[in-house]
Amino acid sequence: MPGHDTKHISRAFRNAETLEFDDFSGIVLMSDCHRGYGGWADNFAINEDTYFAALRFYDSSGFTYIELGDGDELWENRKFSEIAATHNHVFWLLRNMWLDGRFIMLYGNHDVEKKFKPKLMNSYYGANERRELPLFPGMKVKEAVRLRHRVSGAEFLLIHGHQADFFNDGLWKLSRFLVRYIWKSLQNVGLKAPARGSYYDKNMDDTEERLSRWTRATGTPLIAGHTHRPRFPGPGETPYFNDGSCVHPRCITAVEIANGAIRLVKWSHKTRSDGVLYVGRDTVSGPYAITDYMQAGGLER
Repeated sequence: MPGHDTKHISRAFRNAETLEFDDFSGIVLMSDCHRGYGGWADNFAINEDTYFAALRFYDSSGFTYIELGDGDELWENRKFSEIAATHNHVFWLLRNMWLDGRFIMLYGNHDVEKKFKPKLMNSYYGANERRELPLFPGMKVKEAVRLRHRVSGAEFLLIHGHQADFFNDGLWKLSRFLVRYIWKSLQNVGLKAPARGSYYDKNMDDTEERLSRWTRATGTPLIAGHTHRPRFPGPGETPYFNDGSCVHPRCITAVEIANGAIRLVKWSHKTRSDGVLYVGRDTVSGPYAITDYMQAGGLER
């Protein structure tokens, strides 16, 4: 059975909506974009072009994009509307995918305000139009999703992952204070905030162990973000996956589910032999069949 320190993961599982998919579905999971205002403290800015190129590929290929939390940096930045205005071409594409029923957003610890302010992303200010424009009116930002293979019944729990991190879950208001009023200033002179996932190694080691422990105890494969550290287990290993982040220094990473299989990919800048620079995709791990991760047992409902 799950332990006390994983009870928030179990709660998220019980309250999660179920999304079914099949071998003809294409789903991409990304997280931890930390979209900001575009200044020195905006960790998304360095990979914005890479992210946009990847998103255009998934859109044109008919994929559903599920963002596993911390898409927007609302600890350092108070106004979502300014984030949307800064990265308006990104949100233009996200809106198109949402209108087409192919964009699902989860919240993480850095954008948990989306849980408490359901109208936060209804609209944003269009600088060119000089008026409020609709963005995601009526969008329900979720804590978790249960992704179920329609044929085999194989199921994955999708969460951000902060549910296993007390400092960034139970004490999120304190963490936000430190990031907003102290670490943001230090980032402007080149330092990184300790709440930035992989920087705080011991805390993230413990968090990943809790996520893995929940997975082993329940027999339910889990896909998360939060730690910024990609993880892709092979068949027979503890099925805790992590999609990494979009703020790596030289690439972004994602988990893809397509053709009944799952894989870890990265997108980065590449150079052709003639010197042309382009954004390309590489498979890092997999693909393995979804059914390779089916386990005996399961979480008690």
